[in-house]
Amino acid sequence: MTPPRTTVLYHQHRTIDMEKRKLRVGQPITPEEFDELSDAQLERLVPRAYREYFPGKDDCADGHFYLHDGTAWCFYKGSFLDD
Repeated sequence: MTPPRTTVLYHQHRTIDMEKRKLRVGQPITPEEFDELSDAQLERLVPRAYREYFPGKDDCADGHFYLHDGTAWCFYKGSFLDD
């Protein structure tokens, strides 16, 4: 078990790395990044054709949301859930 201080430093370091990382459409993210990103930042990861269906982070179950045709976009895969 790592000491709490190491854990805090890890989180601070990871946050800095995430800020440097440029978010791109179709880029997979971790569940931790999903929690830290805003709705606007998450929306940038969704292809333009599907952005209007993004309901916001609070309405995404397990990092994905459903489109009008029943398919699901998954932030953790950076693609459709069934691909």
